[in-house]
Amino acid sequence: MENKKTKLLNYFGSKVIIVALLIVPMVYSCTNAPKEEGSNFGGVQIGVITYSWRSMPGGIENIIKYCKETGVTSIELMSGDLEEYLGAPENPMMNMFRMAAPPPPPPPPAEASEQSAEAQPAPPPQRRRFEMTDEMRAQIEEYNQKLKEWRLSVPMSKFEEVRKMFDDEGISIHIVKFSPARWSDEEIDYAFQAAKAMGAKGVTDEIGEESVARLAPFAEKHGMYAIFHNHMQFAEEGFSYDNFVDVSPAVMFNFDAGHFFGSTGIHPNEIIEKYHDRIFSVHLKDKTGPDTDPANENQVWGQGEAPIEDVLLLIQENEWPIHCDIELEYPVKPWSDAVKEVKTCVNYARQILL
Repeated sequence: MENKKTKLLNYFGSKVIIVALLIVPMVYSCTNAPKEEGSNFGGVQIGVITYSWRSMPGGIENIIKYCKETGVTSIELMSGDLEEYLGAPENPMMNMFRMAAPPPPPPPPAEASEQSAEAQPAPPPQRRRFEMTDEMRAQIEEYNQKLKEWRLSVPMSKFEEVRKMFDDEGISIHIVKFSPARWSDEEIDYAFQAAKAMGAKGVTDEIGEESVARLAPFAEKHGMYAIFHNHMQFAEEGFSYDNFVDVSPAVMFNFDAGHFFGSTGIHPNEIIEKYHDRIFSVHLKDKTGPDTDPANENQVWGQGEAPIEDVLLLIQENEWPIHCDIELEYPVKPWSDAVKEVKTCVNYARQILL
């Protein structure tokens, strides 16, 4: 007959075995769960194009701040903030845009009657019109010459210093959007040199036959990529990436899945599957389709029709090294801001991938 001690050992021993059996699968599942490193979720790098923060105060320091607040560790950097930080001459067109902006609405009266409160709201202020004068054209020509001189004189060490600011915060820059296809040869060289100094793999511009032909040789020269962004060209008859892939192996695509879906209604995965080895990055946004009323309109993520989840899961399942960048384009409500909305988009992607 078992004594009390033996019974206790047998009882607790069986419990230990049962607990061990329960724990082992849990430990196994945790070690094989999708990993999260910065804003890389389950092997898919989620980033943002800094254009998404255009409604916020600009500048390199602010961009770093916004990245930290949203948890983003990878960006497509708009070149304007970069050049401005390093002391590029100010564009006189900015003053013209300020002049053309609508005036602020007048403040409400201190005491509004019930009758005035029920009245129809006043129409929004209209943007002021301005005509380009000879003086303005001369200012722009002078500015372009000053900017060229500045670009050709700024040392690349300055860009390396800015890169270190991002590196120190764990933020990588995979693209700098200079859009230099119409620049001089010397300035295009500058764009690729500066992007390389920033740690980027390529320079972005808008897609078109002239732009692709112009930038491809420079990308080859610098051992980088010329990366081209689409808007609604796929809705045009005859447009295809096939027209560009043979120009150079340095030609890559920044496929805007939102613009593609919104203008064609075709699933973006058809393009991603076919050209995945030539797609460097994808711009993510939610949209209505072309047959919806209103058509091709930006939406809060999850409220439109663009198959964001399908796109992310396709890239994850195939382990394609495609950067997936948030491009915030839907209207931001007055009680929010672009930083909060980008963070919401980051969390949206995270929930899909983890």
